[in-house]
Amino acid sequence: MKAILSMALVLGICSLVGAKDDKAANPVGSWKCEYDIGGMKRTSTLTIKKDGEKYEGTISWADQKDVKLKDVKFKDNTLTFTADRKVMDNTFTVEYKLTITGDKLKGKGAVDAGGEKRDFEIDGKREKS
Repeated sequence: MKAILSMALVLGICSLVGAKDDKAANPVGSWKCEYDIGGMKRTSTLTIKKDGEKYEGTISWADQKDVKLKDVKFKDNTLTFTADRKVMDNTFTVEYKLTITGDKLKGKGAVDAGGEKRDFEIDGKREKS
Protein backbone atom coordinates (compact mmCIF):
# COMPACT_ATOMS: atom_id res chain seq x y z
CA MET A 1 0.00 0.00 0.00
CA LYS A 2 2.84 2.40 0.85
CA ALA A 3 4.46 1.62 -2.51
CA ILE A 4 1.23 2.55 -4.33
CA LEU A 5 0.90 5.81 -2.38
CA SER A 6 4.57 6.64 -3.00
CA MET A 7 4.16 6.02 -6.73
CA ALA A 8 1.01 8.17 -6.82
CA LEU A 9 2.87 10.98 -5.06
CA VAL A 10 5.80 10.79 -7.49
CA LEU A 11 3.45 10.82 -10.50
CA GLY A 12 1.55 13.76 -9.03
CA ILE A 13 4.72 15.78 -8.53
CA CYS A 14 5.93 14.95 -12.04
CA SER A 15 2.64 16.12 -13.54
CA LEU A 16 2.89 19.41 -11.62
CA VAL A 17 6.41 20.00 -12.91
CA GLY A 18 5.24 19.29 -16.45
CA ALA A 19 2.27 21.62 -16.03
CA LYS A 20 4.57 24.45 -14.96
CA ASP A 21 6.65 24.04 -18.12
CA ASP A 22 3.49 24.11 -20.28
CA LYS A 23 2.54 27.49 -18.80
CA ALA A 24 5.91 29.17 -19.24
CA ALA A 25 5.53 32.81 -20.19
CA ASN A 26 5.67 33.65 -23.87
CA PRO A 27 6.21 37.26 -24.99
CA VAL A 28 5.41 36.59 -28.66
CA GLY A 29 2.32 38.42 -29.88
CA SER A 30 0.72 41.82 -29.96
CA TRP A 31 0.23 43.68 -26.68
CA LYS A 32 -2.01 46.68 -25.97
CA CYS A 33 -0.20 48.72 -23.31
CA GLU A 34 -1.40 51.56 -21.08
CA TYR A 35 0.59 54.00 -19.00
CA ASP A 36 0.27 57.42 -17.40
CA ILE A 37 2.66 60.30 -18.06
CA GLY A 38 2.11 63.73 -16.57
CA GLY A 39 -1.40 62.81 -15.48
CA MET A 40 -2.44 61.78 -18.99
CA LYS A 41 -3.35 58.22 -19.99
CA ARG A 42 -1.38 56.99 -22.98
CA THR A 43 -1.44 53.80 -25.04
CA SER A 44 0.98 51.91 -27.22
CA THR A 45 1.01 48.66 -29.14
CA LEU A 46 3.95 46.33 -28.64
CA THR A 47 4.57 43.51 -31.13
CA ILE A 48 7.09 40.77 -30.31
CA LYS A 49 8.28 38.05 -32.70
CA LYS A 50 10.79 35.25 -32.32
CA ASP A 51 13.23 34.27 -35.05
CA GLY A 52 15.02 31.11 -33.95
CA GLU A 53 16.39 31.96 -30.50
CA LYS A 54 16.31 35.72 -31.10
CA TYR A 55 13.47 38.07 -30.15
CA GLU A 56 12.63 41.18 -32.13
CA GLY A 57 9.73 43.56 -32.40
CA THR A 58 8.22 46.99 -32.81
CA ILE A 59 6.32 49.49 -30.71
CA SER A 60 3.75 52.00 -31.98
CA TRP A 61 2.37 55.11 -30.34
CA ALA A 62 -0.44 57.35 -31.60
CA ASP A 63 2.04 59.68 -33.32
CA GLN A 64 4.90 57.28 -34.15
CA LYS A 65 4.41 53.88 -35.77
CA ASP A 66 6.45 50.67 -35.98
CA VAL A 67 9.59 51.75 -34.15
CA LYS A 68 12.09 48.89 -34.15
CA LEU A 69 13.02 47.58 -30.70
CA LYS A 70 16.69 47.30 -29.74
CA ASP A 71 18.46 44.80 -27.45
CA VAL A 72 15.35 42.62 -27.01
CA LYS A 73 15.90 39.94 -24.35
CA PHE A 74 13.54 37.53 -22.61
CA LYS A 75 14.65 35.59 -19.54
CA ASP A 76 12.84 34.35 -16.42
CA ASN A 77 9.50 35.82 -17.63
CA THR A 78 11.10 39.28 -17.97
CA LEU A 79 11.17 41.11 -21.30
CA THR A 80 13.69 43.96 -21.68
CA PHE A 81 14.37 46.24 -24.63
CA THR A 82 14.90 49.86 -25.65
CA ALA A 83 13.10 52.01 -28.22
CA ASP A 84 13.75 55.51 -29.54
CA ARG A 85 10.78 57.83 -28.93
CA LYS A 86 10.57 61.03 -30.96
CA VAL A 87 8.78 63.99 -29.39
CA MET A 88 8.80 67.11 -31.55
CA ASP A 89 12.47 67.67 -32.45
CA ASN A 90 13.84 65.48 -29.64
CA THR A 91 14.64 61.77 -29.54
CA PHE A 92 14.62 59.89 -26.23
CA THR A 93 15.75 56.31 -25.66
CA VAL A 94 13.17 54.56 -23.48
CA GLU A 95 14.30 51.50 -21.49
CA TYR A 96 11.62 48.89 -20.81
CA LYS A 97 11.51 46.08 -18.26
CA LEU A 98 8.27 44.07 -18.34
CA THR A 99 7.19 40.90 -16.57
CA ILE A 100 4.97 38.54 -18.56
CA THR A 101 2.35 36.45 -16.75
CA GLY A 102 0.01 34.58 -19.07
CA ASP A 103 -1.70 37.17 -21.28
CA LYS A 104 -0.74 40.15 -19.10
CA LEU A 105 2.38 42.22 -18.74
CA LYS A 106 3.41 44.69 -16.08
CA GLY A 107 6.53 46.71 -15.61
CA LYS A 108 8.26 50.02 -16.12
CA GLY A 109 9.59 52.28 -18.78
CA ALA A 110 12.38 54.73 -18.00
CA VAL A 111 13.76 57.70 -19.88
CA ASP A 112 16.56 60.17 -19.24
CA ALA A 113 14.95 63.61 -19.58
CA GLY A 114 17.43 66.44 -19.18
CA GLY A 115 19.81 64.45 -17.00
CA GLU A 116 17.02 63.18 -14.75
CA LYS A 117 15.83 59.58 -15.07
CA ARG A 118 12.05 59.33 -15.00
CA ASP A 119 10.12 56.10 -14.93
CA PHE A 120 6.50 55.15 -15.45
CA GLU A 121 4.36 52.09 -14.80
CA ILE A 122 3.09 50.03 -17.75
CA ASP A 123 0.23 47.52 -17.85
CA GLY A 124 -0.66 45.51 -20.90
CA LYS A 125 -2.81 42.72 -22.27
CA ARG A 126 -2.12 40.37 -25.14
CA GLU A 127 -4.44 41.07 -28.06
CA LYS A 128 -6.41 38.10 -29.32
CA SER A 129 -5.31 37.00 -32.77
